[in-house]
Amino acid sequence: MTEPSPPAAVPAHVAFLGLGVMGAPMARHLLAAGHSVCAFNRTAARAEQWLATLPEALANRATLAPTPQAAASGAAVVCLCVGNDDDVRAVVGAGTAGDDGALAGMAPGTVLIDHTTASASVAREVAERAAALGIAFVDAPVSGGQAGAEAGALTIMCGASEADFASVEGFLAAYGARVRRMGPVGAGQLTKMVNQICIAGLLQGLAEGVAFAERAQLDVDAVFEVISAGAAQSWQLDNRAGTMHARQFDFGFAVDWMRKDLAIALAEAQRNGARLPVTALVDQFYADVQVLGGGRQDTSSLVRRLDQR
Repeated sequence: MTEPSPPAAVPAHVAFLGLGVMGAPMARHLLAAGHSVCAFNRTAARAEQWLATLPEALANRATLAPTPQAAASGAAVVCLCVGNDDDVRAVVGAGTAGDDGALAGMAPGTVLIDHTTASASVAREVAERAAALGIAFVDAPVSGGQAGAEAGALTIMCGASEADFASVEGFLAAYGARVRRMGPVGAGQLTKMVNQICIAGLLQGLAEGVAFAERAQLDVDAVFEVISAGAAQSWQLDNRAGTMHARQFDFGFAVDWMRKDLAIALAEAQRNGARLPVTALVDQFYADVQVLGGGRQDTSSLVRRLDQR
């Protein structure tokens, strides 16, 4: 028997904190779903640009705020999508008087959803701060990249109590094609670490395959078309083999961000005893790409290392 789809969320007043390449389209999808959105970005010019590019029908329900606290004031749901653990702590704040962080503007009974890819430990830390104020917390990192965010087709991995997850599942469908609770707070972040571990190994294998096919003077496009119908098929092969071969990297998920994510995974592995030899090696390969000036290039730029003789 097919399980029923979760009901769509009732339109609400929402705060969205962080309007980068992921946050900006996610906030736009919330507007399109009927919510009103008050947005904050630490670089104010980016927030103003986001507002200016909205069509009139959506812009009528969008506002900007000068601080996270001001954005969160009166919001039923506060969403966060920033860079790393320290950014999360700074934007969330301690929830104390005079604090301009989001918690200081939130009321008991509201929900804080963190879409940042961060550590499981910071998720648990923020959850404790929120709980002390009667605020629910969901760690909800995403996968699907900028294209997934723009299409509203992200995979969202959530860590929360069953009740808290149930309260936001329909809401997250505004930009999530697959939304799933993975366990208690922190489980979403741990699942995202698994995602990045798997991607790192796949991309290195794909880079080596592309480089090998080139050196063997094969028709690279034909090679990857035929093997995509077999056991070698993957999202990375389907979407990155051609651009790797063309040495096109000005899109997608930046190497700098991937190294941040892998550092989180490697640190967690130190704590839980997991062995990640391939992940550690690929992390160092990404360091080589950074030395080559590719820190802002897509993660598929791993193939550049193999061009070096």
